[in-house]
Amino acid sequence: MTDFFNLGFNLGDRVAVVVGASSGLGADAARAYAAAGADVALLARRVDRLEALGEEIESAGGRAVVVRCDVTDEGSCRTAVSAVLDACERIDILLNNAGVAVRGGVETLNDEEWDRSFDTNVKGIVHVSKYVVPHMKERSYGKIVNIASVNAVIADKQDVFVRHAYNASKAAVLGLTRGMACSYARYGITVNAVGPGLFASEMTESTLFKSDEFLDAYGALDPTGRPGRRGELNGTILYLSSDASSYVQGQFVVVDGGMTIV
Repeated sequence: MTDFFNLGFNLGDRVAVVVGASSGLGADAARAYAAAGADVALLARRVDRLEALGEEIESAGGRAVVVRCDVTDEGSCRTAVSAVLDACERIDILLNNAGVAVRGGVETLNDEEWDRSFDTNVKGIVHVSKYVVPHMKERSYGKIVNIASVNAVIADKQDVFVRHAYNASKAAVLGLTRGMACSYARYGITVNAVGPGLFASEMTESTLFKSDEFLDAYGALDPTGRPGRRGELNGTILYLSSDASSYVQGQFVVVDGGMTIV
């Protein structure tokens, strides 16, 4: 039987930084990194949730470092990255997962709502990466994974779920990912993006998962007939974070049950 760890999936000597680790897909990814052997730095604003997750990871035999970080504040990101380097000495993997989904279209959204979307979903990646990339360049190694969305390439037809700022900001993540990939490939750094379809998370459970109409419509359109289940995104994240993807650069990997193919 093939030993997949020999193909580069073993993260036992890696340090992974998970931005937006306090809940949902970020917390699940942090657990997956730890299960794969990586030391995990947990970054978000809600330190109480990070501490609970860190205790969970360490009780299972892993190592976790908790660092408060507000991705909309460049100074906070600079301080957070410095704290991770002090605690872990290096950063091998960066998962940029922090995000918000503001509902509404161009007719209704105000500047504050547009700015909130782009400050978190796009500038948040810039703020953290700005201080991680120089370290990765010095070491000639790094794996950066940006969480985008299927909504970077498709939109919701039902008016009640229109999210134009989310569409635009997640499309911007793809452009940013490609630009970073081209610039940093020569330094041994891979930069790729993941596009989740509909998954249960703190963001979606309070909106989309509360609408039977939306879930029925989604199930009818998605070839798999259902939203993603907890953990079904982790394999793609681990792949793009491992040496198994050493020649994968600037790609957008969609994990949506086939929604974007119909």
